[in-house]
Amino acid sequence: MDTLTQPLVRSVTEDGIATLTIDRPPANALSQDLRAAILAALDHAAADTGVEGVILACAGKTFIAGAEISELGLPLSPTLPEVLERIEGLGKPVAAALHGTALGGGFEVALACGLRVARADSKIGLPEVRLGILPGSGGTVRATRLAGAEVAQTLAGSGEMMPVETALTHGLVDEVVPGDPVEAAAARLRALIADGTPPALVRNRMPAIAADTDQLELLAAAQQRKLRAPTPRVVLQSILNAQSLPFDEALTKEREIFLDAVASPTSAALRHLFFAERAAAKSGIDRSVAARGISSVCVIGAGTMGRGIAMAFADAGFSVTLCDLSQDALDAALAAIGTLYDGMAAKGRIAASDAEGRKARIATTTDLATQIDCDLFVEAAFEDMGVKKSLFAQLDAVAKPGAILATNTSYLNVNEIAAATSRPQDVLGLHFFSPANIMKLLEVVQTTATAPDVLQTASLLAKRLNKQAVTVGVCRGFVGNRMLQARNRAVPQLLCEGATPAQIDEAFRALGWPMGPCEVQDLSGLDIAWRMRKAEGLSEPVADTLCERGRLGQKAGKGWYDYVDGKKQPSDEVYEVVAAIATGQGIRQRQITAEEIIARTHDPMIAEGEALLAEGIARSRDDIDVVWVNGYGFPRALGGPMYWDANGRPKA
Repeated sequence: MDTLTQPLVRSVTEDGIATLTIDRPPANALSQDLRAAILAALDHAAADTGVEGVILACAGKTFIAGAEISELGLPLSPTLPEVLERIEGLGKPVAAALHGTALGGGFEVALACGLRVARADSKIGLPEVRLGILPGSGGTVRATRLAGAEVAQTLAGSGEMMPVETALTHGLVDEVVPGDPVEAAAARLRALIADGTPPALVRNRMPAIAADTDQLELLAAAQQRKLRAPTPRVVLQSILNAQSLPFDEALTKEREIFLDAVASPTSAALRHLFFAERAAAKSGIDRSVAARGISSVCVIGAGTMGRGIAMAFADAGFSVTLCDLSQDALDAALAAIGTLYDGMAAKGRIAASDAEGRKARIATTTDLATQIDCDLFVEAAFEDMGVKKSLFAQLDAVAKPGAILATNTSYLNVNEIAAATSRPQDVLGLHFFSPANIMKLLEVVQTTATAPDVLQTASLLAKRLNKQAVTVGVCRGFVGNRMLQARNRAVPQLLCEGATPAQIDEAFRALGWPMGPCEVQDLSGLDIAWRMRKAEGLSEPVADTLCERGRLGQKAGKGWYDYVDGKKQPSDEVYEVVAAIATGQGIRQRQITAEEIIARTHDPMIAEGEALLAEGIARSRDDIDVVWVNGYGFPRALGGPMYWDANGRPKA
């Protein structure tokens, strides 16, 4: 046995097979120093006459999980294409042994090898599209040669991971094994070498049958709508080249398109979010502070939000008890939850057994006192300070020492809620967004007394729930809703000055928002904000008048729009209400451009963001961007409101 050890790559040769083990934790990302180390190890294997074949493998939990994002666009040698060229030109067969995930540049490394053997629980993917780019080292070209254009577009145009069992059916991997892929790859290499039939490189394989270009265009358009970014069509350009051009020419074109994409504003914005989201997810608490253990959860309130929160915990494997004073409410909640899980199973999103398991993890009770051993309580009751303070006083009497007490309030003062207990250090806000089992954002509200280990626990909990955590301070509405109120206050004024709901919503969609503010309010219900205004002694003449007339949104069949057979239509009644109020206020109506609509709705929102920073409610501009992209639909391709504003407010 011959051994070559480098800091990042270990080489062990046994019976003619050199196994190069990459070891750059945590994700074996393809940094410049790792690329250089791989190249050196390949050169050593090529020069060693005792080596007949090479296996590329990785230490740790995963195969190469992608590129080093911070190096994108930098001319750092060796480049990944240079490494892959060396793999193909080594003169000896090279196999990739995959486990965990092989993503982006990692899967491109595997595609350059003559053989790909994967452990059965592995996944592959080309997620670059989510950073506004495409694979730049042969990913689209080789995937098209192996699996055809439609599969390549499905993989690279969506950015989604593919189980290796599925990849096997498409020819993207050659073998799937239940055990060690290194052993399996070595056995297969030795057999091929003994037979004198080394595996064929992808570059030497004939292209798959050309796919229907019209169908590919439709697929790319659907992917573009889902991602709300133009990159899937850029991916398609390269895949069409891979179908029609010689291999090396297609590689060159792919690299050119890749470098153009890296230099685009869209990619810059998406890479900004990549780093911002990772920073926001951190609690800011020293790693030496241990988190509290959470195994059992009690969600208080069986309404829409409570149901969604219970599902979020059940989805993550927690045992959760839904608590409500009303048995009827609990029965209705369980029925609704069961319907949702059964629907997911029927659509193939989860297995039927998984649906049953998730339902089984949710229990109910009308007696809060039975939850004395619970580790975490999440209150999702009516948005009323008196109700919440009363509940937290009860929790203080029931919960065991060290239990975490969380409120899901979206507006109220969490310091005041915590003061209703004798243990404010155990209290924080966990502001889920509806539907809580689907929406990504989780605002973690830190009070003046929240203990460091509680914040540490919340950060780890969010990760387990597959939520994007952002830590915020206490103020009315926290970061997201406070900025939302500032934005929404501009809408009635624009209407009174001559804009229509449809014009406002269309201006938002043209910028890249999935919905405009009038559409969103109709969906959620105009009465929510109406109740809040009345409780605070505030008024908004246009919206209040609509609510008084029963125009509460989609649930009432009328709001900012009329709804006929579920389809929205402009409303003459809304125009009449707006015109009457405008006349009464002496406002002369006029034509308002989309540019003015965007400026007058976004200016106050961004100004509120600056105020949140100045007050210390938000930790950074990046955190604000993460909140708005993940919780409110701000166009991801624009990077978030603060980034968008700081970079000249580009259009979608």
